[in-house]
Amino acid sequence: QAQLVESGGGLVQAGGSLRLSCVASRIIFRLKTMAWYRQAPGKQRELVASISGGGSTNYVESVKGRFTISRDNAKNTVYLQMNSLKPEDTAVYYCNFFPTSPGSSYWGQGTQVTVSS
Repeated sequence: QAQLVESGGGLVQAGGSLRLSCVASRIIFRLKTMAWYRQAPGKQRELVASISGGGSTNYVESVKGRFTISRDNAKNTVYLQMNSLKPEDTAVYYCNFFPTSPGSSYWGQGTQVTVSS
């Protein structure tokens, strides 16, 4: 069964950095637009960044200039480099295709990112 597995989260102080990874298995990865999403406590899941198969990227306004999404098609992996982290970046981060839906079968466990002030 195809799946997406996120890793790399943790606890970091404000201003710090983390690098998230998402490995895709049994998926024709290189053709897919991939994205990172996040869900903070009490809030809806939101799109953070996306990257097309050709490498075109888009970011939500709140992370522009701080986060960088990238991919390695040979490794079936998409990354999210997060710099200058803020407490409001605290959330569970998920990767999935873009677009997707709440009912997507590819939602995994996500990886927790906690930024302390």
